[in-house]
Amino acid sequence: MPHPDEPYYCSEQIPIPVELPDILKNFTKAAIRTQPSDLLTWSAKYFRCLANNQIPPVKERLEIPLATQKTDSGLTIGLIKVLHKQLGPQSVVPLKSIEEKWKALNLPIEKLKIINQLGNFQQEAEWLKFIAISCSTISKDLTETMSKVCEVLTADPPGANSRIKFEVFNDLYSFLTFQVEKSTSSKHVEEVCAYLKSEWANRQDGYVHPRNFYHPECPKLSQMV
Repeated sequence: MPHPDEPYYCSEQIPIPVELPDILKNFTKAAIRTQPSDLLTWSAKYFRCLANNQIPPVKERLEIPLATQKTDSGLTIGLIKVLHKQLGPQSVVPLKSIEEKWKALNLPIEKLKIINQLGNFQQEAEWLKFIAISCSTISKDLTETMSKVCEVLTADPPGANSRIKFEVFNDLYSFLTFQVEKSTSSKHVEEVCAYLKSEWANRQDGYVHPRNFYHPECPKLSQMV
């Protein structure tokens, strides 16, 4: 019972915005899919993005944490996809913008510093190279890294082949090999790319996908010098 001195309201007296149920429903679904470690901070970023007509920090689907990650950094393929959706339209992104989105996902700043160091990024980062290094930090080898890169960058729907342009694959594979892994000869990189271009890209409208470089006849992406 309300206090005698408090006004009594009935449902007809309280105006409820017609958009509110859908807003709360979408917010709840987004929180369940994303599973933020700091719900209040994430929620503030979520609604700020909506208010500014920006893409909110939301995963496409719920992820089960994998015990095979190199480090317990909290970074996952789903979160990398979120970052790409938010910043991907830009070819070069200021590190301050990356850090802002990174913090909104409650990811450790130490992990971001490692990625920037590996890529030798100073004030800004070439976005696709940032994505490639991020994928490498949660992969066991270069083949798995490039598979994740395809999954993040593809325009194909979920469950499809995860195709990317051969030129993009070539650039990022070469970058990771010489900038990060530093254990594969330039000749071997040329052999891998020549095989993928002649055997697959030329028959697939200039695209390649993970099944192509997992094919038994494809030279392994990594090879010790």
